Amino acid sequence: MSIYDGLKKTFWGPTIAWKRLFTRPVTIKVPEVYREAAERYRGFHVNDWDKCSGCSTCSKICPTDAIRMVPVDITVESGKKAQRPAIDYGRCSFCAMCVDICTTGSLNMTREYIHISDDPGTFFFLPDETGIHHDIQPIGYSRDEDSELLDLERVVMKELPGEERVDSFIEFVKGYSREQAIAEASRCVDCELCVEACPVNMDIPRYIESVFHDDTEEGVNWIYKTNPLPSVCGRVCTHKCETVCSIGNRGKPLAIRWLKRYIMDQEKTEDVIRYALNGEVVKKVRGKVAIIGAGPAGLSAAYYLSLMGYSTTIFESKALAGGVMRYGIPRYRLPDEALDKDIEVIESLGVEIKCLTTVGKDVTLEEIRDEYDAVFLGTGFSKGRSTGVKGVDSEGVIMAIPLLEKIRDYLRQESGEKPPVTDSVIVIGGGNVAMDAARSVARIQKMERNHIDVKVTSLESMEEMPADLEEILEGKEEGIKYFPSRGPKEVLLKDGKICGLKTIACTRVFDDDGRFNPQFDESDLSTIEGTMIIEAIGQAPDYDFIPVEIKEEIQFIRGRILVNEKGQTALPWLFAGGDIVNGPDIIHGVADGHRAAIGIDEFLAGVKK
Repeated sequence: MSIYDGLKKTFWGPTIAWKRLFTRPVTIKVPEVYREAAERYRGFHVNDWDKCSGCSTCSKICPTDAIRMVPVDITVESGKKAQRPAIDYGRCSFCAMCVDICTTGSLNMTREYIHISDDPGTFFFLPDETGIHHDIQPIGYSRDEDSELLDLERVVMKELPGEERVDSFIEFVKGYSREQAIAEASRCVDCELCVEACPVNMDIPRYIESVFHDDTEEGVNWIYKTNPLPSVCGRVCTHKCETVCSIGNRGKPLAIRWLKRYIMDQEKTEDVIRYALNGEVVKKVRGKVAIIGAGPAGLSAAYYLSLMGYSTTIFESKALAGGVMRYGIPRYRLPDEALDKDIEVIESLGVEIKCLTTVGKDVTLEEIRDEYDAVFLGTGFSKGRSTGVKGVDSEGVIMAIPLLEKIRDYLRQESGEKPPVTDSVIVIGGGNVAMDAARSVARIQKMERNHIDVKVTSLESMEEMPADLEEILEGKEEGIKYFPSRGPKEVLLKDGKICGLKTIACTRVFDDDGRFNPQFDESDLSTIEGTMIIEAIGQAPDYDFIPVEIKEEIQFIRGRILVNEKGQTALPWLFAGGDIVNGPDIIHGVADGHRAAIGIDEFLAGVKK
């Protein structure tokens, strides 16, 4: 630069600034003057609390750690948490990743950007629908449908097509490969809503994380903290956890049940025993507990009581342990090998299972009471309920539960008696037991006659049927026909043999209060043709083994035994759980067994003081 240029800038430069004194300023005087933000501006947050599930996904993705989940005093439905995200605007970079990841679409950003205060606490804000200043502001940035941070599609597990799987009772869902399991586990956002929904509160995110890290040994450790029947639950659990999975709000929920199965399928039984117990040998020095029934609740109670140091004996009337898992659920859903694996782990703790021992016949409840310090009842629902319609006592009408048991025994080659399955079968009922019966009978027909003629009729419409949707759809793929919204009216006979079922239209199953109160249209009658009828409208308990004196001491509600929060009946030494307390559901049975084990431990500890 020359000397001339330097002098020029020195003397003439200030004049350029001076002339700005006479031009209109461009500085905006905030807050007196407000400038409208852009349409997609990322301003302060708003959150629709009714939509928000409290899953904490937003706080976990925040790159500046600006979001904290705080408890709020609200009533939430199942599958949601009573917590909402609070945002520290001293940290927030307004990147909007929290909005992009929000699984319910409750979190958005407004076009509001001004907040002036000398109180730093006001910059830590719990957004609701009204925003930081509690007035409705136009939404600026919301999640872009074309930009998805979540993997919404579930990894499909290989299974046989309907026309192939109906040829046998082989398990048709084949399980994940290593690569598939890791890919599916990677979809988890660790929201933990599944933990809240699970009856046994399994730490699901932790065992899914173990799959992602290809560490099934660690997965076994996490699973066995709260569930001693994982191979079973990995196949036939009602998977309530998946119904609340936060990813399910926008896509397919995580395959939590299948990932549990994957973990258990990778490990041999002896390794599971070693991982689950960590090499610990529990000495049985604290007392003796008797368990009646080797179903889900009984096996669960035995497992946890053994870990606590109690000598535990299970009395089982059947030839093999397992209850409904062994004799009710078909093999194509639950192979014996999976159940045997879980039972072997439980027996490794020293649990004694006395099969072919019927309480009330081979040994009385009083005799058991005299020998043991406490007793747990987990006998399940062993009886079926009848429709009671005209002709239901005819030959060829059978209950679903004993039929399923006969089929399992026949396939297990424990009984040479073939199940009494005819060419054309009608199943009455819309629940999972009805579907199990229908699909099992279809397989028997296909294997023996190379044709399928099974019809399912239910009071409920297709949308209302209580059976799992996958069961209904799979049954349809296997050739089963449905006659929904029909109630049984009369079993029709011809020459003394069943020829069909007269049905009546069911216009409504439940009343306005949600109570079972079916309404029928007497003018709408039709006939479903068939030569055999299976009743699958529900199950009932059998309390014949309980002496009258004990029945008078304990309490019943609608046929179920009343217990406290620890599974204890009105008789301090007698506990109960499973179907006879909460109705038929395997995972609830597992939870009841664990809860009762804790209750028994507390009871016996108090007795010995």
